[in-house]
Amino acid sequence: MFPLDFPLQQMTKYSDARRVLDPFCGRGTTLYAARLAGRSAVGIDVNPVAGAIAQAKLARVGPSSVVRLARDLIREYGDASVPKGDFWDWAFHDQTLRELAALREGLLRWQDTATSVMLRALILGVLHGPRNKGLPSYLSNQMPRTYASKPAYAVRFWRERDLRPVHIDPVEVVARRAERMLRNLPPRTGGRVLLGDAATTVARLRRRFDLVVTSPPYYGMRTYVPDQWLRNWFLGGPPNVPYGTEGQLATKRSQAAFVSAMAEVWRAVAERCSPGAHLVVRFGALPSAGVSPEKMLLASLTEAGAGWLVRDVRPAGAAIGSRRQAEQFNRKQRMGPAVGDIDVTAELIRRQRVGNSATSRRG
Repeated sequence: MFPLDFPLQQMTKYSDARRVLDPFCGRGTTLYAARLAGRSAVGIDVNPVAGAIAQAKLARVGPSSVVRLARDLIREYGDASVPKGDFWDWAFHDQTLRELAALREGLLRWQDTATSVMLRALILGVLHGPRNKGLPSYLSNQMPRTYASKPAYAVRFWRERDLRPVHIDPVEVVARRAERMLRNLPPRTGGRVLLGDAATTVARLRRRFDLVVTSPPYYGMRTYVPDQWLRNWFLGGPPNVPYGTEGQLATKRSQAAFVSAMAEVWRAVAERCSPGAHLVVRFGALPSAGVSPEKMLLASLTEAGAGWLVRDVRPAGAAIGSRRQAEQFNRKQRMGPAVGDIDVTAELIRRQRVGNSATSRRG
């Protein structure tokens, strides 16, 4: 529900805005839109997986450099430690896993460059996914593409169907993906990605912004970290599922606490924005949450008391058909269709003392 067209539309609408901020940048869609529009952008996210992918949206490197680095790392770190257990035996062919472990070790040791940032992101994109009939696009046994299945369920699924992993060369898969994605990249623009809590990280910034385009975590969604456990392992995390949500808005167990946490972000963002800056937010909630995303978001802007004057509130629709990658694993949709999302646009009129209300009107 945060397609590239959405932030691109905001870049066109606010053509005078030169510095863009996304305090919940996820995989960097806003940052890439800013790059396409020739704007400088800063993104913040607490999730290392999201941050690693977002970094690549700002990089510019050719396919041959990425492939060469992948080969070099596999050769140099071929003796890297390989995780053990049923899941790993079934998820990847032993040679593929050894090569993955070498890439992981090398990238953890390698100084961040445009090439290493891009290689890391490309591997995260092909780490797991469905098995196809033609040339392989993913490195794992049959898995969903967008989230990593939990080990016990995955092993049971593979065993029942006798789905044995086959050797897939990571370099070949990365080479095909790089050739397709890295040709004709747009010019680099100023920008960076910061890993950390949105409110405290924004408060540490020194520059001022003209436009903020973002989408906070959906209310009721608490599986961002465990759903990405396999990608998190590749980035240096443990070889098992972490269930903690430290530092995320998802830790807020009540609607009031979630609203207050968002208000803290809008307050910090206002301090780093120029007068007249615009804030554009797309927000939603899971059906099980039983809440109104519109009421929550407007309440958070009011509670912030930071001078955000709401200019427009409009529905953004819901995920088309709500088709999820879970279907590739023959399981029912786990969350169902999202509640209809909303888009809220606000303008920074003046700095208000905490406790004052932001005025709103429906556009």
